Formats: sequence, structure tokens, C-alpha cells
Amino acid sequence: MIDFFLNSYKDASCFRVLLELIVFLLGIWSVWLVKKVNIWAYPTGLIATVITTYLLYEAGYLGDMMLNGYFSIMSMYGWYQWARKKENNTQNEQISRTNNTEKIIGILLFLLTIFVVFAVYKTFGYPIRPDNYIDMLSSGLFFTAMWYMAHKKIENWTLWIIGDIVVVPLYAYRGLGMLALQYLIFTILAIWAYWTWRKTLSNNIQSL
Repeated sequence: MIDFFLNSYKDASCFRVLLELIVFLLGIWSVWLVKKVNIWAYPTGLIATVITTYLLYEAGYLGDMMLNGYFSIMSMYGWYQWARKKENNTQNEQISRTNNTEKIIGILLFLLTIFVVFAVYKTFGYPIRPDNYIDMLSSGLFFTAMWYMAHKKIENWTLWIIGDIVVVPLYAYRGLGMLALQYLIFTILAIWAYWTWRKTLSNNIQSL
């Protein structure tokens, strides 16, 4: 396991390793802050996703690059949404479940994302390999999760968990060892965050 991790970086420049390390640390910190419902999760995550977008562009992974570019935009959107809390409410009190309309929006966003990523591959003439279909699936999951997270919907964690599990072996297969390890940690944090938000939501309902 250690040999696999080290071999994936034997030909990498110090600059790339440094950037991946920064993304690794900031990404984990960002997820931790989201778990705590701390608005600083967004500027922290924004830095991480911008750097990741660049790294994936250099590596030639179009689908993942688009995903992280979207994360950068959604980080600004989520930052704005979380900043709009009412003076009489705490951020924890805004956690809620999706209603039927939001579920439908999530499904449509998931399907639309897959279609758009597929269309981009075709438009720019990129060959679609089997692992690129996993890109499309994870993009749909993560796009929807980011939208739900911006609106503090607890279902965002369910999508993060599924998506993280999907991409861990994908990044390992591609030799991106640090990203694979990062998303493995993301999976653990997302499970923990789900139970934390669920407890908060349950306490808020009981206090009504």
C-alpha cells in the first residue's frame, strides 16, 4: 500500500506534490468545518477546489476538472446562502430535510449533470474510457450534493458518502494516491457529519 502511494509520485514535480498536499489538508479541514456548520468551510474549500481544478487540468481528466470547477462556483454560492441566516437563528437551526420539490430538483440536477459532462466529452472529441463513466456518475452525485449543502439539506451527506466511495478506487486506479486517501477520509467524515446533522435536526424538531 505504501509502495503504491509512493510510486504514484516518483515522477511528480515537487510543485505538484506541494499543491496536492495543500488540497489534501484544506479539503479535510473544509469538510470538518461543514460538519460543524461553520461558514469558513466555504472559503477554505474554495481554495482547495481551485487548486484541484488546475491539477486535474494538467492531468487531462476533463470530467473531474469540470466537477471541481463547479465546486469553486458552488462554494461561492453556498458561502452566500449560509451568510443569509436570520439574526434570530443559529446556523444549526437551519438544517432541514428536502421536500418533494427539492428531491425532484436534485434528480433533475443529477441527470442534467451527467448529460452535460457526456456532451462535453463528445463536443471536444475526448475518448470516453470506462473510468470516464464513473466520472459522470460521481459528477452527478457531487453536483447535487453541493446544491443540497448550500441549502443545508441533510441529504447532502448521503450523496457525499456514495460519491466518495465511488471515487476512492477511481483515483487509486489513476495513480492519484493523495486524492484517493483524501476521499477515503472524506467518506469517514461524511458519515460522522451525517449523524451529527441528524442529531441536530432531531433536537431542533423536538424543541418546536
